[in-house]
Amino acid sequence: MHDELVDHLTRSTPLSRGEAARVIQDVLAYFDETTEEFVRRRHRELQAQGLVNAAIFERIGTDLTYRAVAPPELSLRQLRRIVYG
Repeated sequence: MHDELVDHLTRSTPLSRGEAARVIQDVLAYFDETTEEFVRRRHRELQAQGLVNAAIFERIGTDLTYRAVAPPELSLRQLRRIVYG
């Protein structure tokens, strides 16, 4: 599915093709969260560490600026509008 990326990883690391493919799938799954899913997960994690909501929400706000989150699902019409305006 991501042959070019698998090829790149096998050339630039000691990973085999199977290992590279698994790493890619793990990374893609990690970043496949919606913004809402990410916020809820991070809130649970930070709350479990004993942080209070004021600190948690500040931290999540900062985290979001560095996080690649999945875009919203787009309809065919929305995709066409992106391309053709």
